[in-house]
Amino acid sequence: MMNEFLQYLQYEKNYSTHTVLSYHTDLLQFCDFLQTAPEQLNAKEITALQIQQWVLSLMNDKLSARSLSRKISTLKSFWHFLLQRDYATQNPTLKIILPKTKKPLPAFFKESEMASVLGNPNIPDRFEPVRDQLILSIFYLTGIRLSELLNIHDNDIDLNEGSIRVIGKRNKQRIIPIGKSLCKEIEHYISRRNTEVEVLEQYLFVRANGLKIYPKLVYNLVHERMSEVSSLYKRSPHVLRHTFATSMLNAGTDINSVKELLGHSSLAATQVYTHTSFEELHNIYNQAHPRAK
Repeated sequence: MMNEFLQYLQYEKNYSTHTVLSYHTDLLQFCDFLQTAPEQLNAKEITALQIQQWVLSLMNDKLSARSLSRKISTLKSFWHFLLQRDYATQNPTLKIILPKTKKPLPAFFKESEMASVLGNPNIPDRFEPVRDQLILSIFYLTGIRLSELLNIHDNDIDLNEGSIRVIGKRNKQRIIPIGKSLCKEIEHYISRRNTEVEVLEQYLFVRANGLKIYPKLVYNLVHERMSEVSSLYKRSPHVLRHTFATSMLNAGTDINSVKELLGHSSLAATQVYTHTSFEELHNIYNQAHPRAK
């Protein structure tokens, strides 16, 4: 049952290898608590009390609320699968409540910091500097993920239409609109790349040897360039994604539109940015309203 469940997650739900491994680890820990071999687990005999006792043991081990919540979610998903396949007749996880977790507000760069980096007039007109500048622009102007940027092909760019096609989580495709300025920047980069580099792979972003760029290269680029203007502890591609979302919402963009642009599967994932936007609104109110103080 367990192996079938893991295969279901990987091949039918299209979960990443890392996520499937996490589910597997959680289930093995649950079996270990029950002192039962995974292949001998009988779902029909598991009770809600046993699951509650496992949860209590994890709490006694000082497991964080976030980790505990994930392990409970694993069991809930497992039993949902078992019921679908008629491997179980009841769901002992129904009364197990997920612990509340405090979600930290997403960090983001100031608009002045982004303007300083993207408006730098001293970028050499050579392949690598032009490429690096375009990477920063695309992150900030589209909000795409690092994995999505790495896998953009030339034919995913439509300069006439003004759009980029990306493949997000679980192989979901979305089209992101881009402005004329970014289109020109992409066009210039492709010209420099094709002039200076023998492209060996059909990806938009490549290294000087013609091969696809890799995550660490992009992370280091963002970290180094943003370190020049920001004192944030985190200076990563994902913070640029946060910055895009926050900027859009602060400009009055409808939250559902931001959800679609980011490729979120649920509105809850996007709503975390509204807290940041509200803080900005609150500051403006305090500064502007004559009776606010």
